[in-house]
Amino acid sequence: MTNIFTSTLRKEERAYENGADRPLGSYLRVLGVYGGAVAGLLALGKLTGARAPGRIPPMDLFLMGLSTHRLSRTITKDPVTSPFRAPFTRYAGVSGPAELREEVRGHGVKHAVGELVTCPFCVAQWVATAYAAGMVFAPGVTRLVGATMSAVAVSDWLQLGYARLMKSTEEPSKEES
Repeated sequence: MTNIFTSTLRKEERAYENGADRPLGSYLRVLGVYGGAVAGLLALGKLTGARAPGRIPPMDLFLMGLSTHRLSRTITKDPVTSPFRAPFTRYAGVSGPAELREEVRGHGVKHAVGELVTCPFCVAQWVATAYAAGMVFAPGVTRLVGATMSAVAVSDWLQLGYARLMKSTEEPSKEES
């Protein structure tokens, strides 16, 4: 019975892949880790009596969104965090100011983790979940970390805006020439 089930799953995986490397089984493992972490956090909350807030104030949601954005990009693109991605990726160049472009390498779980750790949109789910858990177990520290990462996000936008403004004042327009 197990062999029939396994062969059916493998057949479906090959049909889905369409010749590309899409490790569906490995994606399921990664999802299992995420689901297990959430289940563990829920169990910890039950054991400790920690409860989710009844409502989330708009300012907390804003802070959570900004800090999730910044931390997700730090994890997936920052040169300083590249040693954590290196087992799953290969350096391929620079993708923007202070951000790297990396190619996923390996097969199976290694490939699935490589896709996860190079995708800020994918990592954002994990970061936001950790932030939400922080709001349950340690809201003060979580808000401080959130405020710090939000300040970095705002600073990034200001740095990019400043650089663009400086560049526009250095280059004479074609009309002036």
